[in-house]
Amino acid sequence: MRVLLTGAAGFIGSHVRRALDAAGDEVVAADLMLSAAHGPGAEAPDGVRRVDVRDPEAVAELLRGVEVVCHQAAVVGAGVSAADAPAYASHNDLGTAVLLAAMAEAGVRRLVLASSMVVYGEGQYRTADFAPALPAPRRREDLDRGVFDHVDPHTGDALDWVAINEDSPLRPRSLYAASKVAQEHYAGAWTAATGGTVTALRYHNVYGDDMPRDTPYSGVAAIFRSALEAGESPRVFEDGTQMRDFVHVRDIAAANLAAIHRPLTGFVPLNIASGIPIGIGEVAELLAAAHGGKAPVVTGEYRPGDVRHIVASPERARAVLDFNAAVAPAAGLTEFATAPLRTACGTGAPEWR
Repeated sequence: MRVLLTGAAGFIGSHVRRALDAAGDEVVAADLMLSAAHGPGAEAPDGVRRVDVRDPEAVAELLRGVEVVCHQAAVVGAGVSAADAPAYASHNDLGTAVLLAAMAEAGVRRLVLASSMVVYGEGQYRTADFAPALPAPRRREDLDRGVFDHVDPHTGDALDWVAINEDSPLRPRSLYAASKVAQEHYAGAWTAATGGTVTALRYHNVYGDDMPRDTPYSGVAAIFRSALEAGESPRVFEDGTQMRDFVHVRDIAAANLAAIHRPLTGFVPLNIASGIPIGIGEVAELLAAAHGGKAPVVTGEYRPGDVRHIVASPERARAVLDFNAAVAPAAGLTEFATAPLRTACGTGAPEWR
């Protein structure tokens, strides 16, 4: 199968490319090689074409003979300031819109889209008597005094988290999240207009070898790794019991391979997750123990806008793609503690023009 893979030189894209090569697929690999992701002056790896997906003519050239597009190219991270908004809108949303238009023109009707858990915003909750609950945003005065959990307004008890499914409302809470929701909406509208199919893979917390080192846009696992390598204690925000789902990049690559080889109908979003919830404090403890570094410090600090808990239900991906994550977080994070990371660090949000 001839596959166009965008973002092919990135952390996730490079793993997807290796999985496709191993499966015998013909890969058309493209990446803009933004300094924000690859460091200043980075050259495209062998076999990767340096292409901007916002360039219609360049994308049309890439699409010749392609049967399915695997779209990994994106500016990632939560966004450090409001000034980052144009970069997300330009690279993520305009780039996706240009790609979709070129696919329609070329008659390519299948897309596998890299989406994210961030589209949900806050996770899913219930009260002590198992009634669904939609919590209000946490108040600064509560956070300042160390009350981190959402509470039932009627009883004052902490709300319990439950695994979120793909039918949950989309409530983006960051610039990056807003851009990923827009990508999904463009892709969904494209399916209606063209009769094409889109499998939107909502990645949860991705980690693994070749992950970028610590930048303001890094995932927390890489940030903890960087602290340990510097001889420092990983600094855990809030009380460390906030729950997430960490999924290894090898499983992300496997999910993409499954989606590429198993066409679905219409627009189908899927959680891609390990299915094994883990607390952020436990992540730091596992990494510190495996690295032989200093014990984590739970700071009680917080970042405005952070979600308290978000944990995935992987059932739909299991049912429609026959995908099951192979790497459990405890084993994968222990391996990650000494895994090679990217030597080139990103520099922040890129230019958007």
